[in-house]
Amino acid sequence: MKALVCHALTGIDGLRIEADWPEPVAGPGEVLVDVKAAALNFPDVLMLRGLYQDKPPLPFIPGMELSGVVAALGAGVTRFKPGDRVVSIAGRALAERAALKQELVIPMPRTLEFEAASGIGITYFTSYHALRQRASLAAGETLLVLGAGGGVGTTAVELGKVMGATVIAAASTDAKLDLARRLGADHLVNYATEDLRERLKAITGGKGVDVVYDPVGGAYTEPAMRSLAWKGRYLVIGFAAGDIPRIPINLALLKGAAIVGVYFGAFAAREPQVQRQNVKELWELIESGRLKPVIGEVHDLADYARAFAALENRTAQGKVVLRI
Repeated sequence: MKALVCHALTGIDGLRIEADWPEPVAGPGEVLVDVKAAALNFPDVLMLRGLYQDKPPLPFIPGMELSGVVAALGAGVTRFKPGDRVVSIAGRALAERAALKQELVIPMPRTLEFEAASGIGITYFTSYHALRQRASLAAGETLLVLGAGGGVGTTAVELGKVMGATVIAAASTDAKLDLARRLGADHLVNYATEDLRERLKAITGGKGVDVVYDPVGGAYTEPAMRSLAWKGRYLVIGFAAGDIPRIPINLALLKGAAIVGVYFGAFAAREPQVQRQNVKELWELIESGRLKPVIGEVHDLADYARAFAALENRTAQGKVVLRI
């Protein structure tokens, strides 16, 4: 089968399309899926350089999330049948077929096509867990979303509005902010041209924001932390800017604030019942039309370098998807 394979931890240069990669077989408890589309995430970029928490041995097939059709079932699989449309965040997505544990395969929302469905796992799952379980975001609170035009940022904007929050979208370009506006953001901040802290003071009347959703890190973390309201919650999602910030820890003390780590993968493994309920609620929101996945770019597998570069250079708006 055809597959995109990482042979060296040198970023995009370490990738190569293989035409005759060994085809997987569904083992006991596994589902063999014909992959139709795969969505990229910033952790995929980190993984290509050996910088992510999970470090698969070389060579490996990258890509965390996919959509496709069940082709065959391993022994003991009862939850699916051939022909079912499914999504998964189990990895090995950038290949024509993937054998996946049945617990990590989920029926697709009925209202989505493969390209849109391929990108709903990591981003919506992360943002919903972050805002629901980690921040306990309440209606009427103020949510600041950094990196609001990216894959996870757009879902945080959408979900913040669904949960009844006032959403402040912050991003580095006016085009990304325009996307956030279309998703319902109440206020926009271009932190490449505006002083983030001063703008947040003006927007909140000096009160500060209740929750910060931060997948960016770098230079924006400290001013965002200083902009928290009393008993605010700072959600640590990731570090797309590259630098892991070091902030004065006394800021948490002075504001009675909480710095909260969000590691979706560990949460899903440790609290599977809660994650299943999250999926149920998310699928209801998607199928009712209250959430509409944002697909920014769609590329053929042969154009993988451009797709990965969009994430690496932080030019992507919404999800970047590869047709398999």
